[in-house]
Amino acid sequence: MGRPARHDADSLLDAAVRLVAAGGPKALTMAAVARAAGGPSGSVYHRFAGRPSLAAALWLRTVERFQAGFFAALAAGRPAGAARHVVAWCREHPGEANVLLYRADDFDREHWSDEERAALDAMNRRAVHALRDLGGDFDKVVLALVDLPSALVRRHLRAGGEIPARAEELVEETAVLILETCL
Repeated sequence: MGRPARHDADSLLDAAVRLVAAGGPKALTMAAVARAAGGPSGSVYHRFAGRPSLAAALWLRTVERFQAGFFAALAAGRPAGAARHVVAWCREHPGEANVLLYRADDFDREHWSDEERAALDAMNRRAVHALRDLGGDFDKVVLALVDLPSALVRRHLRAGGEIPARAEELVEETAVLILETCL
């Protein structure tokens, strides 16, 4: 039995999160991830074929982790809880939240493999379907559960500040008010 890998995909992606949180998508290079993880660049190339593969893995893992709680709140019949989740998750995972301040296109989406682009498309479709399944005015639902909480988080994270203590409460209350008008 061989020895376990010191630098598995998750540890390399964790290093990538730190790099992107500090310097944006342009800071994401194979060599920078190797340095940040404290390993040889071969460890990164062993796990990811190149920067587009690394970027896709980072984006997809981050979106998947974020969406898990968002979908759980919707499934629990608490749509406004999904808005609250946006803020709570970003507070709990500021590095990954900084990744999501960008777009997949900022992570070379056009150079991802067909499978990676298909995985992202499936994630996006699932989110749209979940929001449409709530019924009502789709634009208002997106405003209440996605746009407003994301804007609140973005303002504070981009400024390098902390998300205010009352932020979850504020977005949930606002989401309830908006959803009452459209659901």
